Amino acid sequence: MTSQDLSHWQPRPTPTQAPLPGRFVRLEALDAARHGDDLWQALQGPDPALWDYLPYGPFASREPFDAWLRGNADSRDPLFYTVIDQASGRALGVLSFLRITPKDGVIEIGHIAFGKDMQRTPGSTEAVWLLARHAFDDLGYRRLEWKCNARNARSMRAAERLGFSFEGLFRQHMIVKGENRDTAWFSILDGEWPQVRAGFECWLAVDNFDGEGRQKQSLEALRG
Repeated sequence: MTSQDLSHWQPRPTPTQAPLPGRFVRLEALDAARHGDDLWQALQGPDPALWDYLPYGPFASREPFDAWLRGNADSRDPLFYTVIDQASGRALGVLSFLRITPKDGVIEIGHIAFGKDMQRTPGSTEAVWLLARHAFDDLGYRRLEWKCNARNARSMRAAERLGFSFEGLFRQHMIVKGENRDTAWFSILDGEWPQVRAGFECWLAVDNFDGEGRQKQSLEALRG
């Protein structure tokens, strides 16, 4: 790649967890007291594979789950958001910004835990879109990252569908739950964002869904 003149560059703001409203969902700062009951119901039971590649969980009882929520709510990096369903008002999952590096304009989306009712819905796509748009359009970051265990086929597929480019593997990167983790790295750069953003906007448009809420065109097709 050619060198870029970044002599004008200024560090970017740190996210503040201000609410991010969408059509299907809204994101707001994780609050263990307000969101705990919904999240316990959403994240426990229906999809045991949810926790397979996360460094924590599943939780056998409510007490350690609530302690995990409280720790996440207090954290500034990772910076956790709760995903609220706009129609029902229920909390259906969490996700976060992490590895927040304002001086370089680099930020990551991760710690994604969406309950069964949210998976493979427009709201799950919109939740990631809201964070991505905030990172690029509101905060002016240069690079948005996505990382996952290379054995996590669901996360690998999601990254590619959402417009992230695969960059390679960090082999023997971590030990998680007593097992080796090779980490797959993905990214979207600011120069790629306009095309990715346009795809999201077309996919999320009202006229891309039929009367039963099924997509008419896929996100990959609309991104081109």
